[in-house]
Parts: sequence; structure tokens; C-alpha cells
Amino acid sequence: METVSRAAAQSDTADAGRKVDGYLLAAFPWYGLDEAFTGPRWLMRVGAAADGTVEHGATGHGEEPTIKTETPKDERFAVVVTVAGRPVRRSGDGTGVLDATSVSTAAWLAGSGLLAHTWPTTMDRALRQDWLDQQTALAWELADDLDGEGWSELLLPVDGEPTPFRYRESAYGWVLAGSAGGEDGVHLGAYGRGMSAYGLGFGAIEDLAAYEG
Repeated sequence: METVSRAAAQSDTADAGRKVDGYLLAAFPWYGLDEAFTGPRWLMRVGAAADGTVEHGATGHGEEPTIKTETPKDERFAVVVTVAGRPVRRSGDGTGVLDATSVSTAAWLAGSGLLAHTWPTTMDRALRQDWLDQQTALAWELADDLDGEGWSELLLPVDGEPTPFRYRESAYGWVLAGSAGGEDGVHLGAYGRGMSAYGLGFGAIEDLAAYEG
């Protein structure tokens, strides 16, 4: 599967006012839940290549997740990951080749994002990193096999058009991934907990101010 920075995948929420500039530097549209969602919206971190080119990022909806909560199953949130469509190309320094992005990229970022905000309540604190490493490796393998038994198909609207997604559930929440139509060629991932994925719709964000709190 294409190479993706695992560290960049594990984004943490923070003050949107310090992050919006990164979103504005992107050469592709950002996606979030469509207007049917009326709850809180917030920004997460963007991921950039070595030359500073913004390649992916995420927008949050609902309650901001935290691994510190005593009852993670009571959290209600959905995070939408947007990944720039990127063909195979030379790296910025000319020393190598950057692999193409795909739906698997979006699935990987969504899966690892969900894990980054998960802490099994029965697990000792000292063991969480080992658990996270193990589960992250599994998420990588699942993202590389979207036609496998771990995934099912879910049809959801993107900019009003029914769009197929690959979807899976786990004890920690759900993950889905697909591609937006149109000329922009972006890939979409999403993950959440406490909010059903079956009723969601996605749309290009016209004004990031709605996510600045």
C-alpha cells in the first residue's frame, strides 16, 4: 500500500484558530458532514509533505473525543478525513518517488484516527502503547484489503450524489472510506463513535469559519 506517515495520522484536536491557516493552504476542497448535521464542528490537524504541501486533514463533528473519558461509549462524534488525490510523482527533493494516494489511504488515516482517541477502560495505562501499536498495524492491514471480509459496502450521499463507501465496525467505533466525485479527485475517510454512520451525508465545506467555534 502507499506510504503514509503514521505519526501524521494520529492528529490531536487543539485550538482551531491556530490551525485554520493550514487548511487554507490546501489546493483541494475540504469535506465535512453536510447541512443535515446541526451540532458543533471543529478543526483537527492537517498533514503535509516534506515540502510543505498539504496532503490531508480532518474536520470534527459533535463532541470532541478524548481518551481521558471514563465512558468512551457515551461519546458522540464523527470525524471526516479528506485526502488529496495524488498520482505517482517525484518527491520534492528529487531523490525518490511518492506513491499515489487512494481510498486505502483514507481508510488508514480514519482507522488510525479512531484508535488515537480510544483507550480501553479495562486496560492498564502502561500497556496502552503496546495495544495501540498492535491495533494500528491491524488497521494498516485492513486498509490494504478493502475488498476483504472485514469490510461491507455502504451507500452515502456526497454533495448530494449517492456514493459507495467501504465500511466496518469494531468495539471502538466505525470507519468508512470512499472517493468524492468530480474533478477534485479527493478521497474521503470517516470515523466515529456514538453516531450512526448510516444516516450521514458529506459535502464540500464552503466556509471554514463554521469549524472555528
